[in-house]
Amino acid sequence: MKLELRGITKRFGALVANDHIDLRVEPGEIHCLLGENGAGKSTLMNVLYGLYTADEGEILLDGAVQRFTGPGDAMAAGIGMVHQHFMLIPVFTVAENVMLGHEQTRVGGRLDLDAARTRVREIADRFGFHVDPDALVGDLPVGVQQRVEIIKALSRDARVLVFDEPTAVLTPQETDELMAVMRRLKEGGAAIVFITHKLREVREVADRITVVRRGRVVGEASPTSTDAELAALMVGRAVELTVPKGPPQPTPNALEVQGLEVTDPTGAVVVDDVSFTVHGGEVLVVAGVQGNGQTELAEALVGLRTTSGGSVRLDGTELLGRSVRQVLDAGVGIVPEDRTHDGLVGAFSVAENLVLDRTDGAPFARGGVLQLGLRDRFAREKVEEFDIRTQGIDTPVGRLSGGNQQKVVLARELSRDLRLLVASQPTRGVDVGSIEFIHRRIVETRDAGVPVVVVSTELDEAVALGDRILVMYRGRVVGIVPASTSRDVLGLMMAGIPQTEADAA
Repeated sequence: MKLELRGITKRFGALVANDHIDLRVEPGEIHCLLGENGAGKSTLMNVLYGLYTADEGEILLDGAVQRFTGPGDAMAAGIGMVHQHFMLIPVFTVAENVMLGHEQTRVGGRLDLDAARTRVREIADRFGFHVDPDALVGDLPVGVQQRVEIIKALSRDARVLVFDEPTAVLTPQETDELMAVMRRLKEGGAAIVFITHKLREVREVADRITVVRRGRVVGEASPTSTDAELAALMVGRAVELTVPKGPPQPTPNALEVQGLEVTDPTGAVVVDDVSFTVHGGEVLVVAGVQGNGQTELAEALVGLRTTSGGSVRLDGTELLGRSVRQVLDAGVGIVPEDRTHDGLVGAFSVAENLVLDRTDGAPFARGGVLQLGLRDRFAREKVEEFDIRTQGIDTPVGRLSGGNQQKVVLARELSRDLRLLVASQPTRGVDVGSIEFIHRRIVETRDAGVPVVVVSTELDEAVALGDRILVMYRGRVVGIVPASTSRDVLGLMMAGIPQTEADAA
């Protein structure tokens, strides 16, 4: 089935998320829609899938104009979507999830689960998926859950398949397996739209590439294009994809973590006997698939989460048991995983956010009175130094792009007298240009002799930034290895296989 989008425009108030976008996808083709977060890719696909209604433009399938009032219409027309965040019910079986919304019944109105099981087996056998129809979805690894999403779409005879950032929660090996599945679907005649911002994946699997920037198509590219060429199209300028850094120069000051344990509200251990040391002048990256305890580890290090055991010492001083305020006063910079909830106050100005946790004493407050002139002068300096794109220091920070919001957080944290930097997902949701800037500042902090802990689910980022990489799986440390370790070995470690076994594999 041939897909055409003509002049698709979608507005949200004054924001034009899609601006007269044209896209054509042929049967038996993988067409990559490449662009940074916020470029309008997912909005466009939500229009295609019937979740949004376009303000202008039209959708055509095999030359016939379509009118979708919801996802049911899109599915009935042969469009399937595999979402970044799985649309599955964990307590249901695979067969129950696949039939949900399209239930077949027997005489008397009873659900025909046997028919659903048969359909799952047929599709799984065709594509070599090895999925048990009676397995509970919540018990399956994320890579298998994604295959259930694909089976769900194919069970409804989808001939146009949309993959929206499908590799966000996968290990490198699971990503490679997904690429192989996409190629098999293509060989079967499916028209595939692959949405991503990861350049390596684009060049590996795409037949054609359309690049979107700020809601507009800015060009088409060939899969043979270099990463630098694709990045320049995405951002609109030349980008340094890997920030150069020399060998680490360790200093005596260090963060020492011993036997750290964290439990969740149900009593389950989510950080299990974690130990490591980071010296000044080096970056330790904590890597792993999202949900394996990295978030809880980072929050425990900075006092945001209560621990149930262990020790966290900075230059010999215990941090556990201290409040976040006391941890900050000890010289710890915190770049939180979710900047909008934990790093910024959206309604506050850029200037207010730049001194958000520094208004209770010198230099920005005296005798309980905020020194506005000093604060504003500081804010203007940081806006220039960190290249924060804003109309002014009085602009509410919630109006800035994701990359500029992250620069505000980074400017505030790196402006204190640092003895430790903990940065969780420092480049999540920012464009390639901002990634370049953020990486450079992190490397500069490391070169200044500060211990740096970076938590990242992006393997490319872990390799680019880290001097050493600590891999976590189900709350435990699988191993700590040099950043020069191969992607294949790191991927196996992220699946819980120790380094010695991963090397042998």
